[in-house]
Amino acid sequence: MASTKKTQVQQLLAVAAAACEDKKAEDIRILALDPSESGLTDYFLICTGLSDRQNVAITDEIEIRLKRDFGTYPNSVEGRRQGEWILMDYVDFIVHVFSAEKRAFYGLERLRKSATVLSIADLNAEIKEAITANRKKSPSAGAPARATTSKKAVGKTPAKKAAPKKTAVKKTPIAKKAAATKSKPSKPTKTPSKGKSK
Repeated sequence: MASTKKTQVQQLLAVAAAACEDKKAEDIRILALDPSESGLTDYFLICTGLSDRQNVAITDEIEIRLKRDFGTYPNSVEGRRQGEWILMDYVDFIVHVFSAEKRAFYGLERLRKSATVLSIADLNAEIKEAITANRKKSPSAGAPARATTSKKAVGKTPAKKAAPKKTAVKKTPIAKKAAATKSKPSKPTKTPSKGKSK
């Protein structure tokens, strides 16, 4: 698995484990599976709920967080109706939420003896280590680029911009008439007087 893909999977797994903790799941374990034995997935996240309703609440919280934070949906979910053993398949890891009796009966940890058990703290440390290693490898994207100046351009002043030309506005006959009436002083008009009254 490429290091960036592995880091992404570990981030998803860490969020899923945090969702289990927030819903008060017990005995949370992360198993890093041996690639030679498991061709199906890379990790198992296993936890126990105290009741069937709590198991459903745990899986709902995992699904909501991974959908909200990463836009990732489970490939399939099985056992939600019964609630005793709910399996969520995220391809690169599988979440198993058990009741205490079913977890003891099936014993997935016993079946996967070659798997490495990771704590949540170990997983978070691996994620931080991978992120810092990736940052050191790639050049910083936010660094400003240096301006390069050519030898010819040094010492020259920029050319002045020419003033924009004024364009003459053509006067229409109506505009000419209006201008003429404004310029002429108005004369008082005399009203014809009617004849003298006797």
